[in-house]
Amino acid sequence: MPTYRDEAVILRTHKLGEADRIVVMLSRRHGKLRAVAKGVRRTSSKFGSRLEPFMVADVQLYQGRSLDIVQQAESLGSYGADIAAHYDRFTSANAMVETADRLSDAEATPEQYLLLVGGLRALSRGEHAPRSILDSYLLRVMALSGWAPSLGDCARCGAPGPHTHFVGQLGGLVCGNDAPAGSPRIADSTLGLLRSLMSGEWDVIDAASPAETAAASGLIAAYAQWHLERGIRSLAHVTDVPR
Repeated sequence: MPTYRDEAVILRTHKLGEADRIVVMLSRRHGKLRAVAKGVRRTSSKFGSRLEPFMVADVQLYQGRSLDIVQQAESLGSYGADIAAHYDRFTSANAMVETADRLSDAEATPEQYLLLVGGLRALSRGEHAPRSILDSYLLRVMALSGWAPSLGDCARCGAPGPHTHFVGQLGGLVCGNDAPAGSPRIADSTLGLLRSLMSGEWDVIDAASPAETAAASGLIAAYAQWHLERGIRSLAHVTDVPR
C-alpha cells in the first residue's frame, strides 16, 4: 500500500480495541488526518508517548481502506508535559486544538498548521499569558480561514472608522447606522488590544490591564464561536489565573 510522511500536531485521540488508538492530527501538507496507531496503549510501544495531544511529530503512514495506519512517529516538539503541568496553559491548549479540529474539517493550510505549532510552543514555554496566546491564535486562525474581523472600516457598508460598535455577527466593527439597537460599544483601548493580538505586538499585549484583556477575550470568544456555528466547549474552562 502507498505510504507518505508529514509533520502533524496531535489534536485528540480515541481508544480502539484493547491496545490501539485512533489519532486525529492536523498535518502540514495533508490537512486533517485520522489514523490508527496500533499497539500504542501497550507499555512496550515505541511511539505511544509521541502521539499524545499537543505533541508535534514526523509521522509515516500508509493508506488504509477507511483509516490510515501510523507506521512510524518521531518527535518534533514535546509540548504536552509542560502544558499539562499548568491548568491555564492546559485549558488554553485544549481550546486551540478544538478550534483547529473544527476549522480543518475543510482543507487545512500549512499556515494553519504553523500557527497552531507556534501557539503550543509559546504555551509550553510560558512566554506570555496563556489566555492572550489563545486570543491571538483565535483571531489569526479565523483570519486564515477567511473570517478576519473588521477592525477599521465598517464591516457592513465599508464606511471609514473610527467606529465604536463591535458586532461579531456582522463581521466586527460597524458604524452607528449599521449597529443594531443595544449593540455594545468598544473602548479605544480594547480595540487597540484586538489589533495588537491580530498582529502579534506582544509588548502591547503583555502591558494590557486585566480589564482590557478580559474585554478583548469576551469579544474574541463570541466572534469565533459565532462563525464556527457552535460553541468551543473548552473555552468554558479557560481561566485568567497567572501562569
